[in-house]
Amino acid sequence: MKEYLNPEIVGRIAGIGFKTRQPVEGTIAGLHRSPLHGLSPEFADYRSYTPGDDLKNLDWKAYARSDRFYIKRFEEESNLRAVFIIDSSKSMSYGAPAFSKYDCAATLAVSLSAVLLKQRDAVGLAILNDQVQEDLRTGGTPSHLAKFIEVLQRVQLAGETDIGPAVSQVADQIHRRGVVIVLSDLLTPLDPFYESLGKLQYAGHEVIVVHILHRDELEMPFKDSVIFRDIEGEEEIFAEPWAFHKAYQAAMEQFIQESRQRCQYCGIDYLQVLTDENLGAVLSNYLHNRQYAPSKTHRGRMSSLGSSIHKEPQSEDNSEQSPAPETKTL
Repeated sequence: MKEYLNPEIVGRIAGIGFKTRQPVEGTIAGLHRSPLHGLSPEFADYRSYTPGDDLKNLDWKAYARSDRFYIKRFEEESNLRAVFIIDSSKSMSYGAPAFSKYDCAATLAVSLSAVLLKQRDAVGLAILNDQVQEDLRTGGTPSHLAKFIEVLQRVQLAGETDIGPAVSQVADQIHRRGVVIVLSDLLTPLDPFYESLGKLQYAGHEVIVVHILHRDELEMPFKDSVIFRDIEGEEEIFAEPWAFHKAYQAAMEQFIQESRQRCQYCGIDYLQVLTDENLGAVLSNYLHNRQYAPSKTHRGRMSSLGSSIHKEPQSEDNSEQSPAPETKTL
């Protein structure tokens, strides 16, 4: 069995940590903003005094200015509930036995989970292709990481990539707002997938898409005559890669660019990862940039390519994103 817990990666990102950009609903005190009000040192707003309120929260300076009693309210800090959704379709096996796309996704998920558990946050896991294969409920104990890894190790990669309906099913099972991290090669029908991301956003979750690719899929390095076999089916094609090399690269670049732009337009974090990259460097750079970047704004909720993005009432931007091409893996 492969070991997905890499101490070097965890050590590199542990000092940076992970903090959500929007309020979350946890069960214990933690590092992240909550939609509730409590006794955090972070001031939220005022409300009028009502009989029975604790007098220690009265703002006497406000009383001196207005001759009215006001209570200071503070943001309550909560622990984060993060759910990792990992694509387990057959296309994620590309690169095996050395280090497949699935291995890359599992290593990233375990590394982030180790950091979150150290912060007293809770993590859950859903593994799926066209249906949910494994579902590990959120937990926040140190022993939960061992269960997390065990589930990842026993998964058998199979089936076609159609993760949209399964992601939507997982969204129905998450009852507290938190962070949902989707790790996939995105070689899936995009309409139902984007609809499922919109469903997560509508429920108040912060969504992060980690797009995992093998360098072969990006660069098409083959020179000689090759038989291309559909990794999720039985179709085979004999082809001369030089004849369509440039067209393939252009289509893949367009697919990646449109996926990134669509996520960014809707306020979803998009992170592209290649399996041969230094994962510690990739995660540390992402978490560092995330920590110091301004709050994300979005101009609409994610929806299918066939329909317009669900606009926020104040948005006046009517630009449209062109659909990303469906791409088969090699």
